[in-house]
Amino acid sequence: MKNTQTAGHSKILVVRNDKLGDFMLAWPALATLKAATPKPHITALVPNYTAALARACPWIDDIILDPGDQADTEAQRRLRHEVAGRGFDALLTLFSTPRIGWLGWRSGIRLRLAPATKWAQLFYNRRITQRRSRSLKPEYIYNIELAEALLSELGMAVPERLAPPYWPMAEDQYKRQRRAIAQTLGISADDSSDTPWIYLHPGSGGSAVNLTPRAYALLAQDVDGRCRSAGLTPHWIITSGPGEEAIADSLCRTLRDCHLEACRLPPGSGIVTFAHQLSAADLFIAGSTGPLHIAACLDRPTAGFYPSRRSATPLRWQTCNQAAHRLAFCPPTDAHEADMTAIDLPAAATQIAQQLIDTFNQETSE
Repeated sequence: MKNTQTAGHSKILVVRNDKLGDFMLAWPALATLKAATPKPHITALVPNYTAALARACPWIDDIILDPGDQADTEAQRRLRHEVAGRGFDALLTLFSTPRIGWLGWRSGIRLRLAPATKWAQLFYNRRITQRRSRSLKPEYIYNIELAEALLSELGMAVPERLAPPYWPMAEDQYKRQRRAIAQTLGISADDSSDTPWIYLHPGSGGSAVNLTPRAYALLAQDVDGRCRSAGLTPHWIITSGPGEEAIADSLCRTLRDCHLEACRLPPGSGIVTFAHQLSAADLFIAGSTGPLHIAACLDRPTAGFYPSRRSATPLRWQTCNQAAHRLAFCPPTDAHEADMTAIDLPAAATQIAQQLIDTFNQETSE
């Protein structure tokens, strides 16, 4: 349990209780709230699925576990009792549902702010029109705007927008993680200027359209060849989520058969450990999944593969790392929005390899 000292500070309950990637895209908004003066006390309502990450978040002081929509009446009553007993000054719901709107209203929270979407907005007394379905901005920017609106409603000065990383790590974290991972995998911990560690996450968590393992294998071979032509010798670290180990192992074998230096990152002791391991990546390649957004929150360079439908475009689900650290690819406009085979893999490999080459050449010259 984190420190709950709140004298003189606003107590804010923030809700983002859905998927992992959605939760990571809330961190810029949480950082915005915590940058206000005086600093508010932030409690996050999260499912058990993201609770460990919420506890690790530097912008969250406390958490309340959400039993979810399917929980029975007694569990919902206990949740309402706990929320009401915390004496929150404000509720910020980043993604509104009727159950959560009703919870805030019945719990007696004085200021309740959410996007003006669907009929759930009736439970809120401050509503912000965003029209997210048009996908005109990144999700994390929409979240920041809601946080800024809440601070204004509370009469607090809105801080200047913060720059990445939204999950800051100690300066030596990169090297410490590389040493630990190298020891686990039995590979060299060489962190010289010619050995990029490229993480590749072929799974989708069941929530995102993604490249096939075969497409990822072709992409990796192309990137590897271009890097080696420039004097770099990549290590490929294949990662996986729960239930995706077989896919990762198969891809790892394929890459080794093609003479690439590849190994699979073994399961750690939880999602926070996995996140720390991602801090050792020189580049993280994946579909639009939770791990991609964890890596971006750490401000690691990323290359994401997205469908092109309006609700899931690279712009809407843009990673929150700095612009120079992110690449995004999706099907062309003349292809079906979810036809990931239409993505020009050689063109993607060229951009990915060039980013690595430029990054390592810059480090060498410094």
